[in-house]
Amino acid sequence: MPRRARQKSVNGIYHVMLRGANRQEIFHDEFDNMKFLDIVKRYKEIAEFSLYGWCLMGNHVHLLLKEGNEDLSITMKRIGVSYASYYNLKYQTTGHLFQDRFRSENVESVRYFKTVLRYIHQNPVKAGIIERVDEWRWSSCAGYYGKPYYPGGLLDQDPALRLFSENNNFAREQFREYNETPNEDECLNNRTGKRRLSDDEARQEIKKMLKGVEIAQVKSLPRHERVEVLKDLKTVEGLTQRQAARILGISASIIFRA
Repeated sequence: MPRRARQKSVNGIYHVMLRGANRQEIFHDEFDNMKFLDIVKRYKEIAEFSLYGWCLMGNHVHLLLKEGNEDLSITMKRIGVSYASYYNLKYQTTGHLFQDRFRSENVESVRYFKTVLRYIHQNPVKAGIIERVDEWRWSSCAGYYGKPYYPGGLLDQDPALRLFSENNNFAREQFREYNETPNEDECLNNRTGKRRLSDDEARQEIKKMLKGVEIAQVKSLPRHERVEVLKDLKTVEGLTQRQAARILGISASIIFRA
């Protein structure tokens, strides 16, 4: 069955997500993150697209951008192929790094533009990796807060800030307040229709995966054994990393890095 053509955004703005094939990790160290952002910057200059926000997680990437001088699918293919070539050479691997097709949604209203930007910045907070959005180095949050970020010049922040005020300092204050407001926003990858497990259901699934190891013992396992256990747990449908961390009594960042 042929794929459905993407519906074009009337203003050319999209929320895009690239995910590792089979949800595999695509960033293993800070140099991987830096390389991906360098590639995005290179093709931003070539395709002349505007980039309003980003967040790099372990196995996926969020971008909020406005299409440039070429179709979005061409731009995303260039970025994906370039990073996959770097990754396969560095780690001596072959095969597909990303899922065959990136996911995207149109962002056609001011209200939803702000929602998506906040959702992108709060991704690592909701995953339980950090407590505050500005603690995550690999998002555009620092740029909006007037702080240094990597790589400089990548962020087109003025259009978003002007939605809050024409006064730059006041706009940053208002943006920060909005950006850190607790919420239940759901954008793109949360709309899966798949039910999350209750804590009781999650405990039962975790026990099945542990095969005789007690839940309380996981945090005391030798590091290499614990990593393998956590990798398996990340494949359990409906189990969130934050939920698993709470049940196992370990940091969500440990699960994220496994």
